[in-house]
Amino acid sequence: MLEWSVLIVAGYLAGVLNSIAGGGSFLTFPALVWAGVPPITANATSAVAVLPGYLGGAAGFRKELRSLSMREHVQMSVVGLAGGLAGALLLLVTPVELFSKVVPLLLLLATLMFAFGQKLLALVRNSENPLPLLPGLFVVAVYGGYFNGGLGIMLLAMFAAAGMANMLLMNGLKNWLSFVLSMISVVAFAIAGKVLWVEALVMMLAATLGGYQGAALSRLLPVAWVKGGIVVVGLMMTVVFSLRA
Repeated sequence: MLEWSVLIVAGYLAGVLNSIAGGGSFLTFPALVWAGVPPITANATSAVAVLPGYLGGAAGFRKELRSLSMREHVQMSVVGLAGGLAGALLLLVTPVELFSKVVPLLLLLATLMFAFGQKLLALVRNSENPLPLLPGLFVVAVYGGYFNGGLGIMLLAMFAAAGMANMLLMNGLKNWLSFVLSMISVVAFAIAGKVLWVEALVMMLAATLGGYQGAALSRLLPVAWVKGGIVVVGLMMTVVFSLRA
């Protein structure tokens, strides 16, 4: 009962955090590992738990997404699918021992991206040499298929580096492409038998409820406080997993 309670609470709080500022995977992944789930299976199960939130987020930016041509949508979706699948397959062939050692570095990277993402966005937006969009998207999608933490800010930074300036469109694309690449990676994880479906569905339902109530909390809590709390949790998880490695 204690393990299930932790998973439900982690899923709920992840939904709240994602609704306010993002960073929910800093809770779902460690909670699953704490419950005794092997790291690679925990990563796959966590990806399932947060998947629906991306689609809901993309739906909120339907108007902005319609400004892109069908060709642009298809190109980016195909690249996202290819990168997400490549990242998922890379994870599946990674030995558990190696992944356990890499996790602290991934958590630290995701935490730093979350903490300094806005400064990074401003830096790359002021660059005079825009990066090619599709190759950059493929690289970020590989990362997202391998490890989901910090994916959103990486996508936003990549869009800014490619010369995009419409933040609403960038947010819509971030959610849609996160859903696309996470969906294909989840399919790969499911075929490989790496998803604990009961745990994933329970956390998904808790995250949905948390996301709904988080919308109300977002009007009461300063975003800076929430983001600061997420950074602290991310750093704590980095230390914990470093000691476990």
